[in-house]
This record gives sequence, C-alpha cells and structure tokens, in this order.
Amino acid sequence: MTDQPTVVSVGGDAPYDVTVGRGVLDRIDAALPSATRKVLVVHPPTLSAKAAELRERLQASSAREVLLAEIPDAESGKRVEVAAFCWQVMGQADFTRTDAVVGFGGGAVTDLAGFVAATWLRGVALVQVPTTVLGMVDAAVGGKTGINTAEGKNLVGAFWPPRAVICDLDLLDTLSANERVAGFAEVVKAGFIWYPEILDLIEADPVAAVDPASPAFRRCIELAIEMKARVVGEDLREAGLREVLNYGHTLGHAIEHAERYQWRHGAAISIGMMYAAELSRLAGRLSDEAVDRHRRILEMLGLPLSYRAGAWPQLLATMQRDKKSRGGMLRFIVLDDIARPTVLQAPDESLLFAAYQEIGQ
Repeated sequence: MTDQPTVVSVGGDAPYDVTVGRGVLDRIDAALPSATRKVLVVHPPTLSAKAAELRERLQASSAREVLLAEIPDAESGKRVEVAAFCWQVMGQADFTRTDAVVGFGGGAVTDLAGFVAATWLRGVALVQVPTTVLGMVDAAVGGKTGINTAEGKNLVGAFWPPRAVICDLDLLDTLSANERVAGFAEVVKAGFIWYPEILDLIEADPVAAVDPASPAFRRCIELAIEMKARVVGEDLREAGLREVLNYGHTLGHAIEHAERYQWRHGAAISIGMMYAAELSRLAGRLSDEAVDRHRRILEMLGLPLSYRAGAWPQLLATMQRDKKSRGGMLRFIVLDDIARPTVLQAPDESLLFAAYQEIGQ
C-alpha cells in the first residue's frame, strides 16, 4: 500500500529528509549516493527475511553489492564487539569511502549502524530505515550514534547525520501492541516538551493513538518527528536546545542500566518523565495539574510510573556518571509548564531524593 508521504526536512550543516508514509521503502535506492557500489545492511535476527528482501530490492535496481550484517537484538547489539564484527565484514569486502551503511531495525540497530558508518574510514554514507515507533521518532533522526559500555548507556558515540531517513509505516503493522506502546513514550515526551497536540490526541482516544491504522497515530508520529527535526536541525551536538530532548532520560537511562538493559527503553523513560515532572513540581516550577496530566496520559497508555524505592543510591551513582552531566554536576530537563522545558542544574540531593520518593514503591 502506498500513500502520499510526508517529508520532514532536517536542517543544519548536513541537511536531509525524513520521509514518512506507507510504501515508501522503495525510495531507499534513490537515497543512496550514486557512487555507492557496496552497501552493508545492519539488521536484527527478527528482520532477517525482510533484510533479504531489501537486499534483493537494492541489487535488482543497480549494480551494487549488498551485504547483510545480522546483529543481536535490542541493547545487546550496542557493544563494541558488535561494531567490530561489522567493521570486519566491511574490511573483508573492501568497503571504500563511497560505500554506505543502512540501519534496518529498531533504535538500538540504528544507533549501532550509525556508529559503524561514522567510524569506518572516518565516515561513510548512512541511510536509516527504522522499523519501530521508537526508531522512527527518536533514534534514527538526529545523527546521534552510539554504543553502550559496562559503565553506562551511549557513553561512546559520534554525531553522524544520515543522508536520509525512511519511515515506512507498513513496517509497524506487525509490531506487538507492547512494542508500539513502549515506543510511544518518546512520542509522549514530544507532547510534553514541544507539541501539546500529541497529548490532546492521546487523551481523546488512547486506543486510536497507538493504532498504526488510525490517522491519530500517524499524526502523532509526524509531530514527534517534526519536533526532533526542528531541534536537531538547530543544535546537532547538544550545545544548547537539543538538551531538551533529554526530558525523562537522566533517570530513565539509570533505570535501564540497573535493569541491565532488559527493560524496554520506553518503559524506563516513562518512569523518568514521571520523576522529572515531580522534580519540576518540587522545584516550584510545575503545577500539580500538569503533573497529574503526566500520570493520567502515561496510565492511559499502560506505561509504568514507579520504580523500586530502595534503588535510589544505585540510580544516583549511575546518574552522576551520565554523559549529560557537566563538570560533575547533574543536569535535569524540567518543565516550567507543558511545552516549556528548561534546565535544572546541580539540584540539591535532598530535592532529588524527595522527587524519587514520589515515584518509589
């Protein structure tokens, strides 16, 4: 099924387009550089069959050689050993600077594929084809790439904008409801920090909002992508505005680390947003009503709101190592109101603990 796609442009020094719609995967060939003769498609095991179809599609339309690199699913794929495997495949196939990498999978796959593209020969062309809600609205857009270490998430990485991002909504039809809802946490974040229309759509009909067949779902996805495109187009390297995208992520990443990356990213970020809302309220910035709206919307989607009360010391230690810290000082994105994000720098630990008590159980 093909429809009229929506094209969202990302500005900056290396501009590119994000194409959203059904049946838009056939645009991938045109997105690759004309000089490209070899392509590495990085994908998870669950997409082996679709990756083989993508290889056939690319090879049928040109003289390119297309190789497949199957990597572990989810965060277990974001390791230096996995990146080294991809580098080995590219080295043995004599990939040059005119060749390309395609990230075909969820957010972890596009993060890893982007890192491989950024580091091979100091940078080769990258096209991202996200296959999950999370990948489409967050990981694949913005040029952030990275891998995890034992010390934390995304501590090693590079900024490497893709040549194009292709979001084919047909790829979401086979996702489980849980997977779609978990990915929707990043969509909700876009609503809280930028586009309240997203929140209105969820409150009006939470079932339709997460149904890929509904106009409300597509509108939410497009708004979230547009938000990220506008932010990263102005601030690729997180020198200023881009920092607002970390709403809910400081605690969320610490929870992911505590759970050894066995939790879905969206579940951790949901708790992180609830924590950030409570922190905003206790800092005298956000109203009780706005905090209640966080709780109501996240509950409507079935996302978690609390975490283990006794985990606070471990979470605080992890947050203090977080890449978002500067000069040893913790920084949190908080809200002055819906769609009015700001930075709270070096808050007192007693304030942080008090906010955690609101979500700990």
